[in-house]
Amino acid sequence: MDNRQEGNLISFRVFLARDGNIISEYSHLPFEDIERIFPTDEIPIIKKVVKEGSLKLEGLHNLLEKEVQSTIY
Repeated sequence: MDNRQEGNLISFRVFLARDGNIISEYSHLPFEDIERIFPTDEIPIIKKVVKEGSLKLEGLHNLLEKEVQSTIY
């Protein structure tokens, strides 16, 4: 029987708050937790997914924050 559970590796969300503000949220599994959580054979792919996803999504998060701030002020 497989006892694996779902886990969030990377999250990115853009939403409209009740006050009308556009908000983006970005988070990822801390790199130091990967080796503690995953089996040895899965660690390289998990690290790659988190690293590459973080590079792309952090940049998008920063861009959206900058663009929203520039249109507000």
